[in-house]
Amino acid sequence: MNKALAYERHNPRAFIERYSPLVKRIAHHLMGRLPPSVQLEDMIQAGMIGLIEAQQSYDVSKGASFETFAGIRIRGAMLDEIRRGDWVPRSVHKNSRLISQAIAELEVALGRNPKDTEIADAMGISLEQYHQALNDVNCGRLVGIEDLGVSEDSIGTEEKREENLPLQEVVDDSFRSTLADAIRELPEREGLILSLYYDEELNLKEIGAVLGVSESRVSQIHSQAMQRLRAKLSAWRA
Repeated sequence: MNKALAYERHNPRAFIERYSPLVKRIAHHLMGRLPPSVQLEDMIQAGMIGLIEAQQSYDVSKGASFETFAGIRIRGAMLDEIRRGDWVPRSVHKNSRLISQAIAELEVALGRNPKDTEIADAMGISLEQYHQALNDVNCGRLVGIEDLGVSEDSIGTEEKREENLPLQEVVDDSFRSTLADAIRELPEREGLILSLYYDEELNLKEIGAVLGVSESRVSQIHSQAMQRLRAKLSAWRA
């Protein structure tokens, strides 16, 4: 452990003052995809617990910086807090499963990525209802890379992946390879939105400004991209 961390371990106030901005930054980033019922203060509180746990378990010999290690632990603590709340209606879970199922079946039948209209038709609902279902899934369940069984860092740049390699050893190499292939197979706009969201860390409103579409539309496209990935990776996860 370096001298600064050794000093801060015995000076909790200095440690909190130095790293609380990191907790708040991660909390604000996650809040961009959560409904109003989730309170920012709850996310920050959970993140602070993750930060303290990171300080206690950090091992400098693993090679990763403390900020990288702490960021993963902080984000994980926040996600655990969200999932423990289980405020998601059963209908949202059901729609998520139905969307993934419809996408998987259409990909087999069509031999390509199905369009919005084709997915809606397969589900027997209107395009408007389908888009609303995507919004509900995206805002109500925190559909993210973590839900596929891997950390967000796995779809970052090659440089970032190399920086975090000691921490990523716990992630199965074959899964990461399969995930990378699935992302490359996504429609161009969906892949771009995932890159802007997870790699560049833009929020939905900022991505909308870049692409010239509404924040709601970005939410729909993001949700659909994640459902496609879930469908593509269903066999691996099983």
